Parts: sequence; C-alpha cells; structure tokens
Amino acid sequence: MKTTQQANNNNTVNLIADIGGTNIRLALATPDASAAMKVKISHIETYQCEAFDSLTEVLKHYIEEKQLASFRVNACLAIACPVDNDLISMTNLPWQFSQKALKETLNLNSLRFINDYTAIAMAIPLLSEQQKVKIGGGATVAGKPIAVCGPGTGLGVANLVPIKAAGDTQWHCFSGEGGHIDFAPINDTEQKVLNFIQQIKKRVSYEQLLSGFGLEQIYQALLWITQGKEITTVKEKLSAKDITRKAIDQSCEVCEQSLTLFCNVLGSFAGNLALIMDSQGGVYIAGGIVPRFIDYLKNSDFRERFETKGRLSYITEQAPTYVITEEQPGLLGAAAVILQGEI
Repeated sequence: MKTTQQANNNNTVNLIADIGGTNIRLALATPDASAAMKVKISHIETYQCEAFDSLTEVLKHYIEEKQLASFRVNACLAIACPVDNDLISMTNLPWQFSQKALKETLNLNSLRFINDYTAIAMAIPLLSEQQKVKIGGGATVAGKPIAVCGPGTGLGVANLVPIKAAGDTQWHCFSGEGGHIDFAPINDTEQKVLNFIQQIKKRVSYEQLLSGFGLEQIYQALLWITQGKEITTVKEKLSAKDITRKAIDQSCEVCEQSLTLFCNVLGSFAGNLALIMDSQGGVYIAGGIVPRFIDYLKNSDFRERFETKGRLSYITEQAPTYVITEEQPGLLGAAAVILQGEI
C-alpha cells in the first residue's frame, strides 16, 4: 500500500469509520476536487466486531495493516450510540471506552466521534445521481434545508442546514428523536392499526410502524383486523424481510396490505418533515429497509400522502423525495465531516 498517496503536505491521513453492532468499516478519506463527490474514499476494510475485544484493538489493527503509524492521523468515527460524553458505551456490543484515552493510546492527531445517523445525513450533499433514486417532486433548490429519515432498527431523523461563515458555506446537521413523534392515522384502517398497537404499547410513535419491528406490528395488526387471527407462536410470526418478500412476489395478501400501509404512512411522515423546515433541498429516505422495495414504494400512495398537506400542499408538491442507494453512507458522511473545511 502506498500510504503516502493518501497524505497531504503535512504528512497527515484522514481515518474514517462506520461502527455498528455487527460490523465496523474503516477507510481513508482525501479531498478530490475532480470527483463528483469531491471526496475519495479508499482502502475500505470491513471487520466483524465480535472478532475483537475492543474498538482500540480493531483500530490499532487497521493502522498497523495500512502502515499509518508514521503519519499524523485525524480520525472521524461514526458510531451507533450517543457520543455526547467522554465515556462511550455501545448499545449492542460490550465495548466501553474513553474518547480521550482512545486518542492517547493510538497517538491520534485528532479524534471526533459522531452519531451514525449524523454521518448518514452529512453524506447527502455529496451523493451523485447514481447513489439515490428520485421519487417525485420538483428540482432540489440549492442552499435550502434537507431532511432525512431512515426506517431501520428504529426510525432516525435529522435535518441539514447550510450555514455561511467567512464567505464559505458548510452543512450543519441537527439531529434529534423525530422518529418518536406521535403517530397520526388518517383513515379507518390506520386508526384500527393504532388501536391494535395501543393494546401492546402505552404510546405509539411513528417508529412503532416505520421500522423493521414496525412492519411486523403492522402485519400482526392487519392479520387480526382482516381475518381475526392472532399470532401465538414463533413459527407463525413473519419477519420484516419475510413480509417484504411475500408482498413483492404477491404470495400473501396481508403482506401486500402491510407493505402498502408502511409506504403510505412513510409518505405522510416524510411530508411532515418537509413542512418543519421547508425542505426544498429534498427529503431523503435512508435506512436498510426501503432500498429493498423502491419500485413498490413508487407504485404506492407514498408521494400522494407526502404532498397532501392541506393549504400548505404547495410546499410538499415542490419538495423532491429520494431514496438513498449508496451502500456506504456512514463512511461518506464521516468523510464529509472530517474534510468539510477542505472541500
């Protein structure tokens, strides 16, 4: 590996990571004015988290493997857990560490942790047309806010706003817990689904429908509503992946109804996000679920529900919607954060 090609004139390399509960992806990032994304990501390696005892161990392994020890290493690491405190405890891994101690142990020049969803949001301005699929609306308006939501294990939400400083424009991410906004049904079927879930949950947020677990709950609700059937055994239960597959191949009517309702509710929710900040820069759908059924989403009432906002429908009718298809948005977002001042 010719690491010197990754270094700038200050003998510095930019290390980026996307750290999940199962895998950790590591790479190097350099600015590239000639590229569409204005950034080049190289030397990507994916490791199984369970193969290492700590984050320090896997980072040290990568640094040694890529012969980075002689360089000044700046690191931006996206991680699937809160990063506000020095002590980080991962939700789905027995990894706990101090940010300060990690920087000192690995002799890093700089270290910044960001939430994994912040990373996904920061990737959006760098996406090419080949890394996203448009689902209706007008053209994106440069310099306007961008919203993103991502049905996956949960329902992530973030907003990007351009901020001008010293004559330069940079993107700032405002993340939060928008996925936990109260779910609002708009027809009789959705009201019945809400009633069903309320028998299980004291409070029903959009995340209770717009997530992998949410799709399973929609299926269970519709099975009861349409057929009076209740799932009582593990064998009867369908996973979100099973429901999606059966809906697409039309082998299960309730699965089709479930995925259709999922898409329609997602349209309403995404439209709500567009209204909050007048997101004429676009509303983006991320996460691991929706890219599996983009054509199904297009043929649903997703866009109609997105646009139907009464007197303010003119805002949502114009705002474009996209599904992110880039496979490494976390790495791309981490690169955007670490290189934003150079791009």
